[in-house]
Amino acid sequence: MNDSDTTRQATEPLLVVRDLHVEFATYGGVVQAVRGVDFEVARGQTLSIVGESGCGKSVTVQSIMGLIPTPPGRITAGSAKLGGVELLGLPPAEANKYRGVELGMIFQDPMTSLNPTMTIGEQIAETLMVHRGQSHGEALRAAEQLLDKTRIPEAKRRARQYPFEFSGGMLQRAMIAQSLACGPSILIADEPTTALDVTIQAQILELMRELQRDDGMSIILITHDLAVVARMSDTVAVMYAGQAIESGTVDDIFYRSGHPYTLGLKDAMPSNRADRDKQLEPILGSPPDLFDPPAGCGYFARCPNAMRVCGRETPPEFGQGNGAGHTARCWLHHPDAPGPEAAGGTSRPERAN
Repeated sequence: MNDSDTTRQATEPLLVVRDLHVEFATYGGVVQAVRGVDFEVARGQTLSIVGESGCGKSVTVQSIMGLIPTPPGRITAGSAKLGGVELLGLPPAEANKYRGVELGMIFQDPMTSLNPTMTIGEQIAETLMVHRGQSHGEALRAAEQLLDKTRIPEAKRRARQYPFEFSGGMLQRAMIAQSLACGPSILIADEPTTALDVTIQAQILELMRELQRDDGMSIILITHDLAVVARMSDTVAVMYAGQAIESGTVDDIFYRSGHPYTLGLKDAMPSNRADRDKQLEPILGSPPDLFDPPAGCGYFARCPNAMRVCGRETPPEFGQGNGAGHTARCWLHHPDAPGPEAAGGTSRPERAN
């Protein structure tokens, strides 16, 4: 490999997802859970996917991993390329060369994700035996080293214990150890701090950052917690009603928000700044029914700046002009859009800081 090839690989995104559509067939109809999601993950950086529960965050990453149940789930369109290799539609044997190897995943609830009948060490060792062909003894020794790496004390003894003997924070560390077993290039963390107290949350997040620095891996962080997003992210994709409605750097999202929904999330977030009103502003209304998604913008019914066109036509991505890659799907950024008063709102997205 020459120098130009090395430079190109270093600058190209590691994972590129384009126009991803996922639906679920149910007794009540077809749920259009993901409706045309695009994002990229750069090498060695963290992408956070943020939004309300039910917006399609977890389904998006599970479909890339090949983990959605089929049926009732089905990927109807889109592409997900890891290092140029198309992941969607791979047969199970081929998918296993990437799933758990190049793509590691920390699931939302470690207590239900780990096998209660196997010791922690055996579960980590199984990953190494299947994907790396290690012997049982080699894999167990590697499992103990991984537990030690994730700062579980007395790793050798703990490896012989069962999940019920671990605390919530230790279970999450064990899940991280298992996901790191094969040295993935991307670690997907689905709500990794759910149900943990704030002290343990901080420890888990700091551990993930240290492991990222040491191993050079990328991270996809699924969360609804903007404080976690601000602490961990390089780039952010804000999802609503199965779509990525705003994408950009973490500074773009927090200081130059381009979509009214992003502003709503920020207004609902507690702040200790003395110059801000202490009262939180909830987002009124409910997300749309994805059995029958709206023809226009999914946020139309809840948006304080909504115009008639918002209910009729889906907005395209508008570049925000304040940084490469910062886009928002909002008609307010159309050159012919009226001011906020004419649109029925109180503030323009681009004015928020």
